[in-house]
Amino acid sequence: MLDVCSSFVSVIQRGAACQVRLTIYTDFSLRLLMFLALKGNGLATIAEVAKAYGISKNHLMKVTHQLGLAGYVETVRGKGGGMRLAQRPQDIVLGEVVRRTEPDMTLVPCFAPDGVSCPIFQSCALRGALSKARDAFFSVLDGYTLEDLVRPRAKLRKLLSFNSNGKAAAQISRHARPA
Repeated sequence: MLDVCSSFVSVIQRGAACQVRLTIYTDFSLRLLMFLALKGNGLATIAEVAKAYGISKNHLMKVTHQLGLAGYVETVRGKGGGMRLAQRPQDIVLGEVVRRTEPDMTLVPCFAPDGVSCPIFQSCALRGALSKARDAFFSVLDGYTLEDLVRPRAKLRKLLSFNSNGKAAAQISRHARPA
């Protein structure tokens, strides 16, 4: 199963582990979308999501704003306001979210448009291999929707301490980050 909360994907290359990391911004984006999917049609607040995950409200406000601009999150202002998904969970493709939230998927400098400073650029097979690996990474993510990520709905709701009225009642500990 895909574990998006760990914020990394390990790639094994000839027995040695190499890590390709997603940004905290992408991690928080995915967590927020998962929370909202678990919430259903109800509204959630920044404070509620931040408390449930034990993450920064300031970072979450930026994430919410950008996900709103991207059309994933709808915000409701005023007393009793909050946020909810703007699309159905089964219509939100994980690969699309990661493409929107990751600022730079150029795994090596020669992927950049001006990255031709490498002396072997014209004959380099590494660039092609890494490009295929990046494409495979996104191909896997494109096979998952937000609905897939929240499929263990009851367990996730319990871990996030949702009470009977749909509110997340208590903070959970931060997820351990691999070294």
